[in-house]
Amino acid sequence: MRASVLSDWLAQRLDRGSAQPVYRQLHKLLQRAILSRELPAGARVPSSRLLAAELGIARNTVTQVYEQLVLEGYVTSATGRGTFVADTSPDEIVGAAEIGSVGTTKKSGDTGAAVAVGLSATNSEVVQAASAADGLAAVAAASPPRVTARALSARGTRLIAGAGVSKRQGGAFMPGVPDVSRFPARVWTRLHNKYWRSLRPDLLTYAPGGGLALLRHVLADYLRTSRSVRCSPEQIIITTGIHQSVDLAVRLLSDPGDTIWTEDPCYWGVRSVLHVSGLNMRPVAVDSEGLDPSPADFAAPPPRLMLVTPSHQYPLGMVMSLARRRMLLEYARQHQCWIIEDDYDSEFRYGSRPLASLQGLDTAGQVIYVGSFGKTLFPGLRVGYLVAPESLAESFATASAELYREGQLLQQAVLAEFIAEGHFTSHIRKMRALYGQRRQVLLDAVSRRYGDALPAMGGDAGLHVVMQLPEGGDDRAVAEAALARNIVVRPLSGYYASRERANPGLLIGYACVPDDEIAPAFETLAEAIDSTLPAFT
Repeated sequence: MRASVLSDWLAQRLDRGSAQPVYRQLHKLLQRAILSRELPAGARVPSSRLLAAELGIARNTVTQVYEQLVLEGYVTSATGRGTFVADTSPDEIVGAAEIGSVGTTKKSGDTGAAVAVGLSATNSEVVQAASAADGLAAVAAASPPRVTARALSARGTRLIAGAGVSKRQGGAFMPGVPDVSRFPARVWTRLHNKYWRSLRPDLLTYAPGGGLALLRHVLADYLRTSRSVRCSPEQIIITTGIHQSVDLAVRLLSDPGDTIWTEDPCYWGVRSVLHVSGLNMRPVAVDSEGLDPSPADFAAPPPRLMLVTPSHQYPLGMVMSLARRRMLLEYARQHQCWIIEDDYDSEFRYGSRPLASLQGLDTAGQVIYVGSFGKTLFPGLRVGYLVAPESLAESFATASAELYREGQLLQQAVLAEFIAEGHFTSHIRKMRALYGQRRQVLLDAVSRRYGDALPAMGGDAGLHVVMQLPEGGDDRAVAEAALARNIVVRPLSGYYASRERANPGLLIGYACVPDDEIAPAFETLAEAIDSTLPAFT
């Protein structure tokens, strides 16, 4: 296309009735013409006055478009000379086979003419090389090359293959999700507004290493009282949740190739964090007393890390016995291992007081304690915490700031006051009673339908129960059948390291389901079970 007919070409394509401004349309059309070489490199474009007159638009609009194209490198402009199309073809790669041995070419700034770098080339060779390059570019413009999709890395493939995140984040019977409708929003809003009315600029910047000092102080008091955690405020590192806490501990305390013991089964989210860390994961079976290392586990080289859920094993629900806790601490002391204690929902224990933490028994400074407010308050809060051993606290605080550049100080300040004024413990008491009631409604529904044929376990604490399915039952197929009926459950087999070792079952969450909806929803789930496993029911 000659520059002289540019205005006609543009006029045919501008849509005066479009909701998109003329400025944007003109900008995109000129970009397209230059990239497709309909406007060749070095061509002079009409002046802004002339083009505006021929298109019947404001000259200022054309001027703005030209200025934007100059900034983006599509055109060049010089006072008194005019505006020219720049050479936008990519620089050639040194040694590229397409041009032979002529060498790389360099684009000139104003006209886009190619200048040969290979000093031994003749004028004829330069012309031939330039023609070849133009020919290739013309072919590429007419027929864009097919782009081969890049494959994920081995680490990325493992992550996606083991992903357990669901598109649904609530409703019957999504496990692990609290009833956010019962959150005391008025109290939270009052505290939040208090800070906005007298805003402190230091709450709008990056967080200091470890998080807001006030939150670390009130959280230390709470953990010492409610969880028997031995800690000072300086040992607490505020994070965005369990995932980040585990990730930080793994990064600081291990190297790729190191071994970590994990419970089998274990939480798929933490397993995903470990999958991308480069660690060698060794699944260790659990029994009624928690993590149960076998003689083969003890005979193997000691792990660098161990990840456990002693207060409420996830997902099966058993409590690690005192004897097993002491064994684990002694083994870690002898072999210089680190233990990561995931205490994800210990506040919700029914019929007894919350259990003391494993960290509270640690006298050698080898336990990293992690927790979160996602289940006690609401998941979207995205505030968790890590209690580092005293000797490593400063390093953890520095690494947290260095790796994640934390913020959310205003949110942390509101949370600190929420805890300090007693609203946090009051909310937990109310929700513990509510969840305990809903748990019982669910257990009654299971019993009415199946009696002892499909027992539910792990219901003494937490926000879900595990309903066991008969050996050989396909819990993934049941979960799919339930989802088709708008019911969300998780297959227990997905929490095991391998399907060969997995026991079939269903994780059934009850916390976010209103009392009067639990029984009807379970009947719908039962239809999915009966239709999928007719031989067992």
